[in-house]
Amino acid sequence: MQKSLEGLKVAIVATDMFEEDELTKPQAALKAAGATTEIIAPKGPTIIAARHFDKGNTYKIDHLLSDVDPADYDALLLPGGALNADALRAIPEAQSFVQYFDGEGLPIAAICHAPWLLISAGLVKGRTLTSFETISTDIENAGAHWLDEPVVRNENWVSSRKPDDIPLFNDAMISLFAPAGSDQETVEARELAFREKLDTENDA
Repeated sequence: MQKSLEGLKVAIVATDMFEEDELTKPQAALKAAGATTEIIAPKGPTIIAARHFDKGNTYKIDHLLSDVDPADYDALLLPGGALNADALRAIPEAQSFVQYFDGEGLPIAAICHAPWLLISAGLVKGRTLTSFETISTDIENAGAHWLDEPVVRNENWVSSRKPDDIPLFNDAMISLFAPAGSDQETVEARELAFREKLDTENDA
């Protein structure tokens, strides 16, 4: 039985050339679990996705980053894409947005190159996470411990490496985002299933 995210409002922060599957597939999983999602970007009214090195579809944003209050959201999803993450990390409003979530202990899910924004926001020191392998040195140089694993959950963060990890990422994200007070038996069952999936992936 999947946890319900009914009543949860999730901010998805992205800009042009975000990795398409890393936004759309987690967003679909969140919606299926009952959450409300909103795409927030530093520019609008649309942003362009990437499919690896090619341009993908165009997506309408819900709000400009300059117009929103992070306190209006319960959780944060950061999709990857090298150009997307590299652009966001240089935007002060994006840095302060993620700083709010971490300062409040609110859940953050980041995949692929998305931890670049967490680095620039000064949040990764002492943390354990994963990412696309090419930015592992950046993460370690910022004082974090990098793991080459499909999913890493550390306190209020969950992170993954790449699009292939999305099924595990979605499971871990929903588990992390579930409101406090969810049925404990369900929580434990999903955590056990999640660990078994990781064991299977690591043994492959």
